[in-house]
Amino acid sequence: MYYSAGNYEAFATPAKPEGIDNKHAYIVGSGLAGLSAACFLIRDAQMPGDHITVFESLPVAGGSCDGIYDATRGYIMRGGREMDNHFEVMWDLFRSIPSIQNPGETIFSEYYKLNKDDPNFSLCRVTEKRGQDAHTDKKYAMNPKATEELLHLFLSTDEDLADKTIDDVFDDDFYKTNFWIYWQTMFAFEKWHSALEMKRYMQRYIHHIDGLPDLSALRFTRYNQYDSMIKPMVKYIEDAGGTFLYDTQVTNVVCDVTATKKVAKRIEYTQGGQSKAIDLTADDLVFVTNGSQGDCTAYAGQDTVPTVTIKNGEGPSIQLWKNIAAQSSDFGHPEKFFRSIEETSWESWTVDTANKEVLDAIEAICHRDPLSGHIVTGGIVTAKDSSWLLSWTINRQGQFPDQPDDHCLIWVYGLNCWHDAGDFVKKPMAECTGAELCEEWLYHIGVPEDRIPFLAHNECTTTAAMMPYVTSFFEPRRDGDRPKVVPDGSVNLAFVGQYAETPRDTVFTTEYSIRTGMEAVYTLCDVDRGVPEVWGSVFDLRDLITSAVKLADGKTFAEMDLPLKDRLALRELLRRVKGTEVEKLLKDCGAL
Repeated sequence: MYYSAGNYEAFATPAKPEGIDNKHAYIVGSGLAGLSAACFLIRDAQMPGDHITVFESLPVAGGSCDGIYDATRGYIMRGGREMDNHFEVMWDLFRSIPSIQNPGETIFSEYYKLNKDDPNFSLCRVTEKRGQDAHTDKKYAMNPKATEELLHLFLSTDEDLADKTIDDVFDDDFYKTNFWIYWQTMFAFEKWHSALEMKRYMQRYIHHIDGLPDLSALRFTRYNQYDSMIKPMVKYIEDAGGTFLYDTQVTNVVCDVTATKKVAKRIEYTQGGQSKAIDLTADDLVFVTNGSQGDCTAYAGQDTVPTVTIKNGEGPSIQLWKNIAAQSSDFGHPEKFFRSIEETSWESWTVDTANKEVLDAIEAICHRDPLSGHIVTGGIVTAKDSSWLLSWTINRQGQFPDQPDDHCLIWVYGLNCWHDAGDFVKKPMAECTGAELCEEWLYHIGVPEDRIPFLAHNECTTTAAMMPYVTSFFEPRRDGDRPKVVPDGSVNLAFVGQYAETPRDTVFTTEYSIRTGMEAVYTLCDVDRGVPEVWGSVFDLRDLITSAVKLADGKTFAEMDLPLKDRLALRELLRRVKGTEVEKLLKDCGAL
């Protein structure tokens, strides 16, 4: 497997790998990573589809990319997916997967036209005082000390940041900036999360520094991620002859491990209450989703509370990874990621309403008609003064193909789950029913207090999901804690998903899951076609200069608050580059 840049290899059809017709593939987990592996096996490795089996512990595919209607509760969306125009592997795959909603289109062409016709941007990123102060001023409000700390993080090596938290790198000056409130709520970072992961995000998305405050950097699908991405991928695999085994829990992949070689020899699983096993040969390829951010999600409806009943480190996907990791240190260290539910959880809820009073309150903040069918909030709106650090978003309606035309679905989430009482509901988020969660949201969008209980209990239907491990991949770590996509010496075993390690890219993204699937297939099947490298904006002077200007809220180099020594050095630099291409570059990037 090798990386490629540019579009030369992007248009190539690889030769059929030798011996591929004799191989079979077993994929553990039907989340985005597992489905991507199956798609790449069919399209690029050209494996016969009926040689592919996908194991899924749930009764439906998709993993954390869900979106369902439960007749007993209502619409449930645990999360949403924000895409980027430089998700190179994702678009490489989705140009080949037919759309279900628009025959004749691919997922990519459907998505491209949608976001061209209806580009994303927010008219209100942050609110305070129950929506009275609602704005997107595109200012980061960085001070010199915060800027210095951010630059230090940006330039640090992975080795320097091993096992360090964000709080090890920054102090209160940084946490008071707009940059932190934008960053924290958009990506769900907490102070105790990995400084290394935050650095990767900074480097990966440096080309989007200008688009983060108003979220114009983002792209969205037409419907929820299950209808827009998962269903078309499942159909593509099934149409090729692939088999899905639902309600089937893989419990272990037994490997023969020596000093030089690792061979998966047996898959152990339970199905219908019975223990079963499949004996493997070296021609049987195994792709394992090790760990799941959605593991052990607790659900609730309008009048119930989602109760987490597990202890730290418990969960079927976690136990599978522990069983595999016990066989070799090269298979990662799951204990690093699942040690504290309080550090890795947050709660989300989906509000379904057709009430005009609520819709008017929404429109007063986001300045768009929620039922227009076009972009509404353009991404999350954060209630900055919320004790729960509550954020909410409304994507294009309807979010489900069969959603009633007059109904609006709002997705809400809060980062402070366990201990802080709400500002309207005077108890912690984790103790609230769906209706009470809705009450807290209605309070922060400015609905009159005397109307909130009636609207939340009678005019809105709210479903809730408490996810104990949703940000577990952000836990502080070091090299080796996540296994390589294909561990050293592995003959037929690969890891895919958010807990497998691929260089430079960022977890908690659709691109990361799909990239691990592509790398796994290309390596084990010896596909002779380049995997698109991670977009290299971090190595582009234009993006680096532009981001420096944007982080300084548009100040030119001459206007920046610099120490005397740096100011004198800058003056000499500008004298030397005057009349050169460098001066033109600095002007084009807004630095002069």
